[in-house]
Amino acid sequence: MAREIFSKDPHALNIALVEELKKIKEIQAPEWSFFVRTGVSKQRVPESPDFWYIRTASILRQLYINGVVGVERLRTRYGGRKNRGVRPAKFKKSSGKMLRLMLQQAEKAGLVEKVTGKQFGRRLTQKGRDFLDSIKTPEVKAVDLSQYIGKERTVEVQEELNEEQFTQDEE
Repeated sequence: MAREIFSKDPHALNIALVEELKKIKEIQAPEWSFFVRTGVSKQRVPESPDFWYIRTASILRQLYINGVVGVERLRTRYGGRKNRGVRPAKFKKSSGKMLRLMLQQAEKAGLVEKVTGKQFGRRLTQKGRDFLDSIKTPEVKAVDLSQYIGKERTVEVQEELNEEQFTQDEE
């Protein structure tokens, strides 16, 4: 099973995926979603009118990468630090209702299915995996490892510098 999603730029993939999700009639933002916060750690409601599609696209990408994912794991993933005034900030999970509804809508669209047995949660169907693979985005350029200065490379560079210094001292 080749994972083509790792070769795609994540930001560009989410933008392209949002445009494709807008075309699916089952995925719609409910009216109340524009008036509620996405979690207790947030102080305001989302400003973007497309936040429902952006979060759904992000969830689908998480399902592709991680396999079986439940609502609780997604709540932790999208949670944040709660400002508690004078007291130290604490991590709080995000709202589960929105995430659950997004998963249910993706389930109606046939992109996601429930999993029961040893693992509980939801995973992408073959249709969902094909849907994500079909989105055309620029590929991520690989990092040139010869430029990476790790522990071994540092030793090589130091040896080269020592050799240059030694040859300069002889002259």
